[in-house]
Amino acid sequence: MKPVKHVIALDVGGTGMKAALIAGDGSLLHEARRATGRERGPEAVVETILGFAAELLAHGREHFGRAASAAGVAVPGIVDAENGTAVYAANLGWRDVPMRELLSTRLGGIPVALGHDVRTGGLAEGRIGAGRDADRFLFVPLGTGIAGAIGLAGRIEAGAHGYAGEIGHIVVRPGGPACGCGQYGCLETLASASAVSRAWAAASGDPDADAAHCAKAVRSGDARAREVWLAAIGALADGLVTAITLLDPRTVIIGGGLAEAGETLFTPLRTAVEERVTFQRLPEIVPAALGDTAGCLGAGLLAWDLLATEVPA
Repeated sequence: MKPVKHVIALDVGGTGMKAALIAGDGSLLHEARRATGRERGPEAVVETILGFAAELLAHGREHFGRAASAAGVAVPGIVDAENGTAVYAANLGWRDVPMRELLSTRLGGIPVALGHDVRTGGLAEGRIGAGRDADRFLFVPLGTGIAGAIGLAGRIEAGAHGYAGEIGHIVVRPGGPACGCGQYGCLETLASASAVSRAWAAASGDPDADAAHCAKAVRSGDARAREVWLAAIGALADGLVTAITLLDPRTVIIGGGLAEAGETLFTPLRTAVEERVTFQRLPEIVPAALGDTAGCLGAGLLAWDLLATEVPA
């Protein structure tokens, strides 16, 4: 068998990890998933990641004739990609984990790229997903929280300190619900999937109701669900118009769990944004194309980009 050059791609979430071995043409040679084991503590999560990556390295060597040339890993929270450090991730209990160094050591010294999960997913959406024809885009996944990735000509703008794109912490309702960031009325407290779930559970009287149930009730004509849904969409539209005013994107890509509602979300959202813009040019608002594979695919792109910029010894 002719050896196949490939990279390791690893997307670390709060409870699970998605991984792949990816060839230079973007084809997926191997895919795998694994629980993070966060119930055993932050050190155990790190060891699980390192062990999983080592297994992927061995799999590539056995099945594709050579070890991976590089690895890319996407992690949640605050990331210092330049220094290769996972600075803070509340859901994993991390503080200042030197992830790039740890992974490179475990993987025999191969180069490792570290990225923020949302920006890494945005990289994939921009190059091979819903934003592939847009020179400037904003990727906004609506999940447990709300974050964002600013796409510029095939790359993601991280900002001077690595915090660019944090649209979820734009205050859209001053004096509104308390946010974990310390502010009140942040977008993610009102328009994330978890925010809609909380609001619909309260409105419906069902503590187990979630955003998907709310969307289903909206489609069936439930007036209470429509009120909850439109309140979230109004807040989201306000946040997006602020971002549109600052960034002037050609395309806004909406992903995450809330986007699974399809046109139940997109039709009223496009209308709400259009009603709010004045001088701004209205961008195309589209659903994400890659689903929950975006972070893993983006991690692979980070790894290939790292190889492309390496200076030969």
